Amino acid sequence: MVSVVILTLNEERDLPRCLASLHDCDDIVVLDSGSTDRTSEIAREAQARVIVNPFKNFAVQRNFAQEHIAFRHPWVMHLDADEMMTPELWAECLAVAQENDGAVDGYWIAPKMMFHGRWIPHCTDYPAYQARLVRAPRFRFIEVGHGQREAPDMRLRPLRANYLHDLSSGGDEDWLAKHRRYAQAEAREQRQDLAAGGFSELFAKDALRRRRALKRLSFKLPCRPWLRFAYQYVLRGGFLDGAPGWRYCRLLMRYEQFIDEAKRSFNRAAS
Repeated sequence: MVSVVILTLNEERDLPRCLASLHDCDDIVVLDSGSTDRTSEIAREAQARVIVNPFKNFAVQRNFAQEHIAFRHPWVMHLDADEMMTPELWAECLAVAQENDGAVDGYWIAPKMMFHGRWIPHCTDYPAYQARLVRAPRFRFIEVGHGQREAPDMRLRPLRANYLHDLSSGGDEDWLAKHRRYAQAEAREQRQDLAAGGFSELFAKDALRRRRALKRLSFKLPCRPWLRFAYQYVLRGGFLDGAPGWRYCRLLMRYEQFIDEAKRSFNRAAS
């Protein structure tokens, strides 16, 4: 009743764990961006189909899957290689797929963020929902920063269960290198959101809309790296996540510094 698509690029380190968590799925597709390691070989050994498409951004890649891959089932779970299915989530996905009442286009799912072997819910704003179980081929994603979000006309409901996302599988240096690249897209989004304005959703009833509006408002604040650390570690209770929480909040502060550097670079280029 549910197919799975996994986005990959040189994921030989993480892909085996992701595939192992999907042992009950009969239709797994690895959508690869041109790996030069053993990613494709590992996928085929696990009986997954491999399709290659050049990567532009996450929204375009996920929409390519929705539009051009012939999935065996109408419901598709989107995963990345450093993420893992849980038995509880798989059971819930099968249950809602069987309902199939046509009232929704997809489901929000909150990941449990794991950092050096520990779940760190406080400093990762749990539950931070993402659209992951969606109906193909109708569902559409739009690009937001370095990630993606559901298109405005999509109808979604939340699920209770979670998937796991390993934030530290490649170590802190790998995380920093990846987020230095992400900072370019995040800086562009901040410039666009500030130009568009609009903070009325700060008072919306829906928590997800309030969270997104609060993020837009934060773009106007000075000393963002230190404020991000204070927000995640103190106000959001990151200190309750122990040593991993301290370590991860410091990485988030570095990420904000990368974004500030990218914005300064854009401003110099525009002047």
